[in-house]
Amino acid sequence: MSIIRELDAQNTHLAYKTLLELEPHLGSQEEFVRQVNQHLRPERYRLIGSFEDDIDTPVAIAGFRTLHSLAWSYYLYVDDMITRAAFRGRGHGTGLMQWLYEEAHRLGCIQVHIDSGVGAHRYNAHRLYLNQQMYISCYHFQHDL
Repeated sequence: MSIIRELDAQNTHLAYKTLLELEPHLGSQEEFVRQVNQHLRPERYRLIGSFEDDIDTPVAIAGFRTLHSLAWSYYLYVDDMITRAAFRGRGHGTGLMQWLYEEAHRLGCIQVHIDSGVGAHRYNAHRLYLNQQMYISCYHFQHDL
């Protein structure tokens, strides 16, 4: 059975191992905690984790924030979402999405958004999003500086 709970600033370190699978460039755990707590949390970034019995660190993580825009009004944006490979297929992603939908509704958001990388390696993530009644609404373009 999984339990989903929010990770406050004192527990940011718990997200590191799981998020490292999504973002292998994160650097050290100390650098990760500093970046999240000093730069992202002041921008309303929050973390939730899905925990399994007898495991101290979350096996799935979602990092998110609320934003306003002219195009989408007030919405919840999911910056990061990953389930560790060894724990996929156990409902953690679905549980995180349902928690995020409930939180977005509680906060008065009118939409939930997530970007995801392209390619076959992201197929299971895309299937999860589509199964959660998300749809592809736009292309996301990027220019590296």
